Amino acid sequence: MEITPTNIPDVIILKPDVFRDERGYFMESFHMEKFMKMGIETKFVQDNESLSQKGVLRGLHFQREPWAQGKLVRVIQGAVLDIAVDIRKSSPTFGDWVSIPLTSENKWLCWIPAGFAHGFVTLEDNTIFSYKCTNVYNKESEGSIRWNDPDIGVDWGIADPSLSAKDAVAPFLKEVNVLFP
Repeated sequence: MEITPTNIPDVIILKPDVFRDERGYFMESFHMEKFMKMGIETKFVQDNESLSQKGVLRGLHFQREPWAQGKLVRVIQGAVLDIAVDIRKSSPTFGDWVSIPLTSENKWLCWIPAGFAHGFVTLEDNTIFSYKCTNVYNKESEGSIRWNDPDIGVDWGIADPSLSAKDAVAPFLKEVNVLFP
């Protein structure tokens, strides 16, 4: 597995070894010992999956302590532009973001530790997005940041995405009271 750093050192792209032949392919999407050697927290307790049509934007979401979640994300079918925003107030990259193209073709995974808001926009119909979480979902701890916050300036590559009612009215980063230290 190849590790590719991003401009935010704690967010990393993992490029698995994919073995292809006339029957199809095989790959390891998670291997506890290998991930531990890479320094990635490996106590995953919940798996999530979504199906979305082209132009759907989900995010930017996070969970507050003590329910904060690290996420190992990937695309099973289709394609997304995956976004992670650093919301750790003491971080030198606070408010910075990274975007990673995740597709069923490239088979990349992205590790996003706790302390980041996460979102993605689908680039193809019938996109299946999957992620492992290091903590369970807790409704009272959920938080979100407006997808088009001008202070963050994420380039989603889309002007008018399909949003949930909740995501359409999420607060801006400067309005979110409880972030990460």
